[in-house]
Amino acid sequence: MSFVIGRGSDADPQQAGYLGRYRALDGSEGATLHLDLDGPHAMLIVGKRGYGKSFTMGVLAEELARTPGVAPVLVDPMGVFSTLADGTQGDPVPVEVFDSPAVSADVLDPRSWCSLLGLSPESGAGGLVWQAAQHSTTLAEMRPHVEDANAPDADTRAALNHLALAESWGVFDADGLDAGALASSAVSVLDVSGLDAAPMNAVCRGVGEALYRARVDESINRLPWLLLDEAHTFFGGVGEPALHTILTRGRAPGVSIVLATQRPSAVSDIAISQSDVLLSHRLTAEADLAALTAAQPTYMTESLDERLPTEPGEVIVIDDATETIHAAQIRLRDTPHGGESPSARELANLE
Repeated sequence: MSFVIGRGSDADPQQAGYLGRYRALDGSEGATLHLDLDGPHAMLIVGKRGYGKSFTMGVLAEELARTPGVAPVLVDPMGVFSTLADGTQGDPVPVEVFDSPAVSADVLDPRSWCSLLGLSPESGAGGLVWQAAQHSTTLAEMRPHVEDANAPDADTRAALNHLALAESWGVFDADGLDAGALASSAVSVLDVSGLDAAPMNAVCRGVGEALYRARVDESINRLPWLLLDEAHTFFGGVGEPALHTILTRGRAPGVSIVLATQRPSAVSDIAISQSDVLLSHRLTAEADLAALTAAQPTYMTESLDERLPTEPGEVIVIDDATETIHAAQIRLRDTPHGGESPSARELANLE
């Protein structure tokens, strides 16, 4: 017997990813646990550092890469998921790693450009950037637009300096990633680990909007899954509008989103309330527990903090589609896990 999250018990495990096994109250293993990968979902994976949050994301990425009809895209702020391409103990995991992902500059509207660069739209420099973004499609076109504007020299210099900063990030390219490049059956790993929060957010915004628009226009045939590790990095920045669009409107065109974070209190209320599947590893911070408790479903008869696991790899799964709650043990990864912490003792032994 198997349970498919999003479908229920005794469901057909076809087009479903194998996550692990149900964990009985006495700690013994029960039925196999699968996740529906046929329809769109909004998922939230939470847990304090060291208890398996990124590991679980890696398991899900492996399953998505092996599933026909989907296009998984994983935004990797810590640079730990390129190991998906390092060989597997099981079925092949097709992977394409993008070490320097870039997006088109016109994916950001004028207000977002000001926000990205830390400029007030009402300031002289901010106004110049706003106008340049309004009339340009590339970062290269924005510079001469600022230079030709009838504005005080100080405002022009400030605007140009901010645009030079954006150019130095290397994340804007007229031929940047689009939905067509990301709509393969392989999992696309976007390594943004060398970037600060602002350019990371720009990449997230561009990719998220491209995938959503492509499905609305039906220009790609596979259903996208956007996976973000350290998801709190993308809330409060220019990436947030794209994430909210997928969270609130992604179901109809078939766009799924998976957010993994050790700080659920730092993601938006929308991210928590719109998630139909929650996988929670151990949490201890009061603010994080409060954020999840505030959205606790009515069919959960005991408090969430009483049900939270205590050991790495263990999770509580809240499945809103079937209104069920499960204790589970996540399976071992088939590819190497890149998220382990280094050990001083191990390094000393290499000397």
